[in-house]
Amino acid sequence: MITLKQLRYFAALARYRHFGRAAQECHVSQPALSLQIQELEAFLGCQLVERRRGAIALTEMGTEIAERGRRILLETSDLVDHARHRRSLLGGELDLGVIPSIAPYLLPATLPLLQRRYPALDLRLRETQTATLLDDLIEGGLDVALLSLPIERAGIETLPLFDDPFLLAVPAEAQPNAAPFRPDAPFAGENLLLLEEGHCLRDQALSFCRTTPGGSRRQYGASSLSTIMQMVANGFGTTLMPAMALPIEFRPDMPVRLFRFAAPGPSRSIGLAWRRTSPRKADFEALGAILAEVGTTLTGDRLPAAEPGTIKLIAA
Repeated sequence: MITLKQLRYFAALARYRHFGRAAQECHVSQPALSLQIQELEAFLGCQLVERRRGAIALTEMGTEIAERGRRILLETSDLVDHARHRRSLLGGELDLGVIPSIAPYLLPATLPLLQRRYPALDLRLRETQTATLLDDLIEGGLDVALLSLPIERAGIETLPLFDDPFLLAVPAEAQPNAAPFRPDAPFAGENLLLLEEGHCLRDQALSFCRTTPGGSRRQYGASSLSTIMQMVANGFGTTLMPAMALPIEFRPDMPVRLFRFAAPGPSRSIGLAWRRTSPRKADFEALGAILAEVGTTLTGDRLPAAEPGTIKLIAA
């Protein structure tokens, strides 16, 4: 009979198209993985893999078997989750993925609270970009992901938790146009500092700034919000900074001026995403309640509001 081990090994091989990397993910030697793939091919009576020098390709049948095997593995994982977690809320192992523009700001306050309220939870974290998190969700490598919404991916269910408003961060000597306020005015003629390609925060900022009339702005890509804030402090440009990041990325002695936009200003929606077929929705909702509790505290309750048609200086 086909074994789940064979299906897991073949799923890894289909994902990486490389025996060595697939073996590394499965924590076995390359010959051991190769032997299991050969036995799977022998049992099915067909070739699944075209072996080439330095790489492999899936045959037409291999592609179909990989997709069917993926569904079997997901159903098996959901069956185990249903049996193990039906009695206790947020107990046992939970694989949580988080995007980099959320993890260092929301998790430090959330993790101790989770540990106190759900001591039986064995939380395992992975921090990476949105596209990779969604792939891992679909493949079953993650149970749930914390990211920015909306998400457009079939088979994924989402839960909005809270909104994270953007603040305008400019060098101390700069003075953005504050009244009358137009969404594009603070960015006219500025160097816009953003995260590098692949970060959803970059796309969200660009969608707000895209209406700037005429001309073109230089856009710099950085790998972290810390780098961006230091560049603003040194006069290299301006940026939109999520309120969640302020307690870590902004200090009162920094030569940076912060402004809050009047409602409805730019913001991002923070939420959870998981496979629609997962039996652990109650766990994810309990996790979401704690994240929303912490996130709402971090993202603006203590920040002064701006009057309509203006942006308000909140720190200088």
